[in-house]
Amino acid sequence: MCVLYDRVVPFEIPLTEFEEAVDDAIDRIPDDLARAMDNVAILVVEEYEPGPGEPADTQLLGLYEGTPLTERDAWWEAGSLPDRISIFRGPLMRLCESREELVEEILVTVVHEVAHHFGIDDDRLHELGWG
Repeated sequence: MCVLYDRVVPFEIPLTEFEEAVDDAIDRIPDDLARAMDNVAILVVEEYEPGPGEPADTQLLGLYEGTPLTERDAWWEAGSLPDRISIFRGPLMRLCESREELVEEILVTVVHEVAHHFGIDDDRLHELGWG
């Protein structure tokens, strides 16, 4: 999860182009890892809605919600809903100043959140350069 502060969007790309950039980022996940992903949906969401107790101005680039593969056991397979990865369009566009920078940040965000699905925590992701 990445937190940032409000900025004016220096440019905007259409939703369909943003979704294509997310799809391209997903396609860059190595095949063996993509095949290992289990019961997870990746969605584009316009804005993050802060939860109870969070500052109202909290903005995230992406969010993984679910049970990492490393924590699943027999109980999980008994009808659990899919994990969810949300990629937040508004905060990503406010963070970036060019289309190239946005596409790169989408890739980093998708990889970061998919890594959480595999049980990799934020500290390790920062060590690996995917923070």
